[in-house]
Amino acid sequence: MAKTTKMKLLELMILREDISAVIEYIGKKENFQFQTKIKDKKSGSEDDAGYSSNADGVFFDELKKAYADLGFVEFPEDLKNSSAPSDEDRTAAGDFIANYKNLQSRITEATAEAGKINDAYNEAMAFSNLQVSYSELEHLSFLALKIGKIPADKFDSLKDSLDGTAVVIPLGNDRSHVLVASSKKGRFALDTELKNHSFVEMEVPADFKGVPESMLEGLKQKKDDAYKALAELQEEKSNFAETHKNKLDKLLASFAIAVQIEDVAKTLESTELVYRVTGWIPASDAENYIKELDELTENRIAVRVYEPYEVPAVMSGKEKVPVKLTHGKFVKSFERMIFSYGSPIYGTIDPTPWVALFFTLLFGIMFGDCGQGLVLLLIGILMAKKVVKVGGWNKFAPIFMAVGISSSIMGLLTGEFFGTEELLEPFAHWVTGLFGNPRAPILKLMPGEDPKSIYVMFGVFGVAVAIGFFINTCGLIINIINNIIRKKYGEALFGKNGLAGAVFFWYIVALVLRIVIAHHTVALYDIIIIAVALFFAAFASPFERAFAGEKPLLENGFGTYLISSVVEIIEVISGYLSNTVSFVRVGAFALSHAVLNFTIMTLTTLCGGKGTIGGIIVLIFGNALIIVLEGMIVAIQVVRLQYYEFFSKFFHETGREFKPFKFEIIK
Repeated sequence: MAKTTKMKLLELMILREDISAVIEYIGKKENFQFQTKIKDKKSGSEDDAGYSSNADGVFFDELKKAYADLGFVEFPEDLKNSSAPSDEDRTAAGDFIANYKNLQSRITEATAEAGKINDAYNEAMAFSNLQVSYSELEHLSFLALKIGKIPADKFDSLKDSLDGTAVVIPLGNDRSHVLVASSKKGRFALDTELKNHSFVEMEVPADFKGVPESMLEGLKQKKDDAYKALAELQEEKSNFAETHKNKLDKLLASFAIAVQIEDVAKTLESTELVYRVTGWIPASDAENYIKELDELTENRIAVRVYEPYEVPAVMSGKEKVPVKLTHGKFVKSFERMIFSYGSPIYGTIDPTPWVALFFTLLFGIMFGDCGQGLVLLLIGILMAKKVVKVGGWNKFAPIFMAVGISSSIMGLLTGEFFGTEELLEPFAHWVTGLFGNPRAPILKLMPGEDPKSIYVMFGVFGVAVAIGFFINTCGLIINIINNIIRKKYGEALFGKNGLAGAVFFWYIVALVLRIVIAHHTVALYDIIIIAVALFFAAFASPFERAFAGEKPLLENGFGTYLISSVVEIIEVISGYLSNTVSFVRVGAFALSHAVLNFTIMTLTTLCGGKGTIGGIIVLIFGNALIIVLEGMIVAIQVVRLQYYEFFSKFFHETGREFKPFKFEIIK
């Protein structure tokens, strides 16, 4: 069985003149985890407002602002091919930022100018229909007049509130300029209501009488010219963004590296001349790593290599060796399923290959349809080729391909192709004909008219339970081996997940099979073996403490030990029973999938059959619904079986995931 990747601790003594180059090398190799935690910019630091503490930080902040303002969303992600900025890069960045700010300044000025002209035009339009002089209106003895501005969205509210006491007349078309008339007796109430609606009174010359048509035309032309100039500047900005995209990507990546180098250097132990760096690295990379660092620094670096058992913090239990899992593309796509539950302990068995196998197998059984499986396979291929981009989900493309293949194979056995059985009948007849009488399908899940066909359904549940027994057994074996590797022999031998619990579980299953298949009766030795195994599984505590050399053997006294052990007996029995019976859901979902397919085909027939438009629509949308919804439900159920039935056997303590330092753009 594969174990977690072997690790080593490197201690590097680096001259101050070489520290930037070494940190850049470490970040681009992406296989070195600092022993001391590096400040995480994403989680906050003293410079949360930006990287403005140095010149490169200022450049980086300005470049990020320009990047966002120019409409770019996807920041460069892979910085392996980028390098820290040179003097030429700094000059180029300065020129770019200056040109960008000049363009942005011109756009800001043009926007403000266009706004002013537009406001002037709107005000002129508002008074264009005032045909008598304002002084004539002002001297009316019985009227109080107000002319001014209000927010356009408050016009209706103002009009309703003054209904019956004043008249509100819109000036212009946008209802932001109004003339309000009321009796002079009610002018104080009018002032209060106007104030509540954010009314701003305007000063109008006494002899003002409308706006000349020539002036309106001039203002309109000036407004059109201002907006045309603004549109030209926006077009210039768009062209600027397009022509400078590649340069901006390169500069952004370079300065992202620079600020992170500076950020890391601040956290390291150092004197005036030397930096000390310690970190974990896969043992297989150590030799080449040291050689390349020697070449990079021209032999000005001192390196010491430690095995995990040589590190005092590890031996005392204060530090856990980080865990790295090494796999090919297919198995690697299942790693997140492991780490989302917890990291294995360093040096123990890597469960990822087993998870990949079990997930693929269980999903295929529960989602058996050749056509729907081929859809999942196609989605996986398109995700792998980046034709379909779904962010971070693209790395799970191998999982889609694997479950697509397993579902297709199960579909071939059950004769299902998008719910119909006719298409795969020739294949089923050919396969079954090789072994006797041809029939279709090869494996029939749905009970038929023959009363004996009900046994097929029970056979499906039996296979599901057998798979559960195998998965539980693998979990127990992994737990026993892991404890032996870690020299925890007491936990390997005793307890419900140790050898004692495993013997109890295996013997009960074997006894049931003997009774059912061979019609054996329960003998005295059966009872003795089961009782002894159950005793050491439930009353394990003092035996485990004895193997570990811990005293006293009964940590909390005999009474507490006895009560907890009796409870443990119930837990051992119920636990193994539920862990096994839980896999019945695999057969249940296999049957429910067949029922859903049958339902879709029945609805298709009711809508006119597969040759009609209605039937085709039902067939397409029905299968799409099954692929999306049932696919998600089945995936959740498979993950649940892995976590609660498989992982629970050996994941009693979690380790520390290997998270190497690498450069990334902090958005």
